Order: sequence, then structure tokens, then C-alpha cells
Amino acid sequence: MTRPNLIFIVADDLGFADLGCYGGREAEFGAVSPVLDGLAASGLRFTQGYSNSPVCSPTRFALMTARWQYRLRGAAEEPINSKSKGSTTLGLPPEHPTLPSLLRASGYRTALIGKWHLGYPPAFGPLKSGYEEFFGPMSGGVDYFTHCSSNGSHDLYFGEAEKHEDGYLTDLISRRAVDYVDRMAEGAKAGSPFFLSLHYTAPHWPWETRDDEALAQEVKTNLFHLHGGNIHTYRRMIHHMDEGIGWVMDALRRHGLDRDTLVVFTSDNGGERFSDNWPLVGGKMDLTEGGIRVPWIAHWPSVIPSGTTSEQHCMTMDWSTTLLEAAGAAADPAYPLDGVSLLPVLRDPQVRFARPLHWRMNHRGQRALRDGDWKYLRVDGHDYLFNVPADERERANLAGREPDRLVALRETWEAWNATMPPIPDDATVSLGYSVKDMPQR
Repeated sequence: MTRPNLIFIVADDLGFADLGCYGGREAEFGAVSPVLDGLAASGLRFTQGYSNSPVCSPTRFALMTARWQYRLRGAAEEPINSKSKGSTTLGLPPEHPTLPSLLRASGYRTALIGKWHLGYPPAFGPLKSGYEEFFGPMSGGVDYFTHCSSNGSHDLYFGEAEKHEDGYLTDLISRRAVDYVDRMAEGAKAGSPFFLSLHYTAPHWPWETRDDEALAQEVKTNLFHLHGGNIHTYRRMIHHMDEGIGWVMDALRRHGLDRDTLVVFTSDNGGERFSDNWPLVGGKMDLTEGGIRVPWIAHWPSVIPSGTTSEQHCMTMDWSTTLLEAAGAAADPAYPLDGVSLLPVLRDPQVRFARPLHWRMNHRGQRALRDGDWKYLRVDGHDYLFNVPADERERANLAGREPDRLVALRETWEAWNATMPPIPDDATVSLGYSVKDMPQR
């Protein structure tokens, strides 16, 4: 099999049903996500796929390492915040093997265009962790026009140097991605494939479309933008991202690379305040389904049957493992992968295998285990048991009706947790808002 080019696209805080292909409503301007809907229609859509965490930087640790994020100190932050600038511990250690470093060692060209959020220079950074090229912000959230982070400092980089560039960040990221495909195309056709991490900040706050540059001055002291935004702006932000993904797909087709390029799309966690997570409950920071179940679309015309769906359970690190196997890249034996390859499912979407999935959060003492149809959940000291296919909204707690099953799942979770480092006492939870700002979901 020809080694495919790889494009791993990650949206930021996208809800489970924000895309049309996941049941999302049309906006007043029409379809919100026609390009992604098209990729799903001509590829494979997963209905039971999850993120490794309900908050951004922990998921990105798992994506980069194909291992449980809990193994690394930086991932205990929920999430890494701008106060960690200068830290030598809160980031992705450069010596740790990563998806890009393993691919690069096997002959791939590598680039990250978009959000990093895995620690600040000089101790950490994309170029220290396997990427040859980097363009994007280092922190978790930046303004789309000033490109400043929540502490007001400019945060747009090319390599390890600050890069001042006018424009709407989603479009800057998309255009850089097109440029990368254009530059890599000849090498790819000659046998040097590329790996592009395309990590958008959209549709993360602040709530700015291409037409909202005036808002940048209004929100510069509080990027959480608690007084603004609405579903109309939010959907337009998704549409801008979707349009940019279309530019990238056009570039692949223009160079004749689309059939042999594996494109994977997802979100780093569940939706935020304007997201549509139907029929799920909860969102970012929650281990209810709305915080962790996310879109997963895979498009690879030479391998994946068109117009297919899968109910295979999976999570972020499984996709990183899948890309490594598709590329024929070996893991470092000193850092065995926790992810499980989904390549058999890509080849035959009817394939299913058991895949228990575990989570834990410092925030509200949350824990969860999805095992087959069943889910064990703890929030604020309360234990719950749900049959997810029968009750995707997690409203019918079966803990009292099936106490033996609850005990068995809890013991399974605790046995798994005993294999992970404990949450450090100094790990922080950073909440941008609370019930004083808006009612609970």
C-alpha cells in the first residue's frame, strides 16, 4: 500500500451536532458545514467517537503521544493557562516521542498549522516535538484579529519567532495549509509523503466572524467574551473554518493527491456555550456525553468505502495510532502506545471490536468508563450508571436497579486508574466562567 499523506484536522470546542452531517440545523445563510458534510458523505463517519478529555490541552497531549494524557504532568492542568509561561514542567517534554516525530523519523515531512497549547517556549514548542514547520498560536485562546492571548500578549508564531500578520486567524491558518500542500505536492508524488496537523482555533471564543474586527478592541481584556456572541455568529465561525477546509481539499485535488491522502477531522472536546450537542447533555469540562463525544470523519478514497458510518468506540489517541500504522511508522518501545489502531475499521466499516474508554477529571472529581453499551460516571461524589444506546441523554440512572454492574464497572475503572500517576496536588483547574455568569446547562 502506498504510504498516504496525512492531514489531521482539529476544531476547537465544536459540539457533537454542530455539523450538518451530525444532525445540525441549517443557519440563516444555509448549510453550516457543506465541505465537512461532503467529506462524510464520501468517506466514513463515526457516531460513537470520543475525545481523550473534555478540555483542550489534555486531549492534545493524547493526540501527540498516542498515550493516556495522564502519564504526563502537563496534562493534569485543566487546561494549561497563560500563567504557565516560563514553566519547565507544564508542557510536552521534547524528549517524548510524538506522532510527528515518529512520522518524521520514518520519512514524512511534518507541519503544525494552527493551535499548539502544549507549553511555552523556550522549554516547549512544536519544533522541539517533531514538527519541521509551525505557524499558529502557542496558547489556548487568541483573538482572531489581534492574535493576542488572554493576558494581552501577541501570540502568533512562525517557527519559534513571533509573526505579525494582518488577517482573520481562521483564514490565515487555512491559507497557510493550502500553501503547505502546494509546496509538499511534488515531493509527495515522488515518494516523500507529508503529515499536516491542521488545528483551528475555531469556533473557540471570542465570538468573531470575518466581519467583526471592531470587536477585537472590545474583548481584548477578556477573551472569554462573556457579554457577547450568539448562535448566528457561532455558526458563521464554523462555516469560515469549513470553507478553509474546502480550500485545502481543492489543493489536494489540484495536485492529484486526494485519493491517497487520509484526512481525519474531529474536535478537541465537546461544545461550549453556543454549541449544539443534541441529543447529548453537558459540554466542555464535563464527562457527560456532551463534553467528550465528538465528530470523527475520515476521508481516504483509495481505502475507505464511500458513504459509510461506524459505531466503533474510539478516542483521540486511537486516531494517532491509526495514522502511525497507516504510515508504517513504528512506536518507540520505551513509550508503548495506549491507542488502538482503527485501520481495520477504515478498510471495512463493518468491523467492530471491544474498546473500553476511561476518563478522569480533577474538576468536580469526575470519572467515567464507557464499556460496550454501558457507562459508569461519577460527578461531585455521585455515582451513575447509564445504558448509553437506550439513553444518550444520561437521564435514567440505573445504579439502583443494577448495583452489581455498577460495582463491576467502578472496580474496572479503579483498576485502570491505579495504573496511572495520581493527579498532582498542585494541578490547576481554570474556569473562564461559572453559574454567576450564566445558568447551568
